Amino acid sequence: MPQPAVRLVWLSQVPYAELLALQQRWLRRLQAEPGPEAGALLLCEPAGPVYTTGLRGGLTSEETARLRALGAEVRPLGRGGLATFHGPGQLLCHPVLDLRPLGLRLRTHVAALEACAVRLCELQGLPGARARPPPYTGVWLGERKICAIGVRCGRHVTSHGLALNCSTDLTWFEHIVPCGLVGTGVTSLSEELQRHVTVDEVIPRFLEAFKETYKCTLTSEDSPS
Repeated sequence: MPQPAVRLVWLSQVPYAELLALQQRWLRRLQAEPGPEAGALLLCEPAGPVYTTGLRGGLTSEETARLRALGAEVRPLGRGGLATFHGPGQLLCHPVLDLRPLGLRLRTHVAALEACAVRLCELQGLPGARARPPPYTGVWLGERKICAIGVRCGRHVTSHGLALNCSTDLTWFEHIVPCGLVGTGVTSLSEELQRHVTVDEVIPRFLEAFKETYKCTLTSEDSPS
């Protein structure tokens, strides 16, 4: 039996709003009428600093005003989780997938995203990366989170996904309690490997990990559509 096909869409460095708009178009498409593909894998590097909150909130109005005064966007989202940061030097992966042809449920989809990030860290020379159970969902190196995960699923179709720190300016995380987890830290591939690791460098290895984990093929075209 052939593997399910997933459309690969690499947006390069774009405003976060552009990723959200494309995600919404794919959501409407998949929920209206399933097509020959299982969905799309949307990848980008955020062009500017953005704080996002999940369904459980995570920021007061005073905190939101303070973060905007720093020059960052603040966006409430319909994903799981609390507050986190997105910005340049970070790989954002939003799989908009119909889970049924992939043989997945929401819980196994989250586990698959974690497995992709763990595998990427291994391929980059960091064998100590581990996924942890809730409320520590994501991928960790010791007590430092390197990859945050927050997803949404409606009518078997997923949105949002993961954010993996490659060369992210980690000082942006100092203005919040990332994911509401007191006493934990954040890290990046660059921090751990003690060299500059770009988003472009890790994408081929991430795609390798995604295909292995989701047991799918990736197709691409020039237009994100």
